[in-house]
Amino acid sequence: MGGHWAFAASCALALTGCPTVDLGDNPPDIGLCNPAKGLDYFQSDIWPKMLHPSDTTKDCAKSGCHQGEHGLTLDATMPIDYARNYRVAQGYLNCGQPMASILLTKPMAGIDGHGGGDIFSMGDPVETTFLDWFMP
Repeated sequence: MGGHWAFAASCALALTGCPTVDLGDNPPDIGLCNPAKGLDYFQSDIWPKMLHPSDTTKDCAKSGCHQGEHGLTLDATMPIDYARNYRVAQGYLNCGQPMASILLTKPMAGIDGHGGGDIFSMGDPVETTFLDWFMP
């Protein structure tokens, strides 16, 4: 019986000395695309040129269509919560193929049918602005 106790005690002692492996922090936004230029570019370029431009005929954030309906919920109330809107937009991006991102293809003429009509066409500066978001 003494041998069993000695074995159990040595196992318990050995297990208390096992190091814990630290895998680091949980990655933020698992599964969401995070373009290379990130939130700063979203705030300085994507929001004012694509989602909430001064031309109110092309305004996705004020249209009313994207305030809880059709999946995309943007918020243009003041002050604008860019981080929240960025997080919403991330769900409509394709980092592997930016040209296939719904955030780009839905409002683009002739790609995906858009209930709000065509907002811009291929070759429009908005397309370039959008694609630049993914470039380091």
